[in-house]
Amino acid sequence: MEVQFPPVPNVEEAKFGTPLNQKFASSLVARDLGIKGGYKPGSNISRNIIAYSNIYWAKKLAGAVKGGALGGKPVAVLTAEQVSFDEIKNMGDLSRSGKVNTEKARKEGRNNEAVIAVNPGGEETWDRLASAHGQPNCPFVVMNNAYSTSYDLGNRKGFEEVYYLKRISKGFVFRAFPGNWEALLEKPDGTVEVLKTYKTKPKLREVSELVREESFKRYAIGNDRWMSGRM
Repeated sequence: MEVQFPPVPNVEEAKFGTPLNQKFASSLVARDLGIKGGYKPGSNISRNIIAYSNIYWAKKLAGAVKGGALGGKPVAVLTAEQVSFDEIKNMGDLSRSGKVNTEKARKEGRNNEAVIAVNPGGEETWDRLASAHGQPNCPFVVMNNAYSTSYDLGNRKGFEEVYYLKRISKGFVFRAFPGNWEALLEKPDGTVEVLKTYKTKPKLREVSELVREESFKRYAIGNDRWMSGRM
C-alpha cells in the first residue's frame, strides 16, 4: 500500500527553514522522537528536517500498521534518507530501523513483521523491495516517496493509495481509503472546499486545471499562500 502526504507544513521551502517548519520540527518532531540535544541550528534534524519528520510520521503510523489489541506485529521502518537513528531515543511502536535495500536490513528482517519503507525510490523498484523486505500476509507500506516516475497521481504498480494528500497549485488532491478521490480548493483564509469527487483515480493535470481555474475565477491573484502569511 502507499501513503503519501506532506511530512512538514511547507515541503517546497524545507531547505530555507520557514518559521512554521522550524516550529513543527522543534516542538513536535524532536520532542516526540526524543532527539538527543533537540532541534538546534546546524543539527542533523535541522539539516534533514523532512527525513526526521518522516520517521516521526512512521512512528505515528506504526500503531495502526501493527494491528492487534494485544501487541500485534513488529513494525520496521526502513528509509533511504539521511537519518541518524542513534540520535532517536523514542521509537514508540517501531521495533526496528535501518536503511532500505541494504543487506543488513534484509538479514535483520523478522517473521510476521510489517514494514514501512520511507522514500524508497522509483515505483519500478517497489515490488523488488517488498520481496526483499516484506513478509507474507504482512503490511508493506511505501510512505512519502519523494518523486513519481509516472509523473501523475499515486503509482501504477498496484499499491493501493490508502491515504494520499498532494499539494497542487491553489489546493490539494486527497484520498482516504475506501473513499473517493477529491479535488480540494485552498481558500485565502487557509480553509479548503471540495470542488469535485472522483470514484476512480483522476489525472493530475485534470485536477490541477480544475482547482487553478476555480481559484482564479473566484479570487484572481488574491489567493496566495505567501501573501496571506500562511508560510
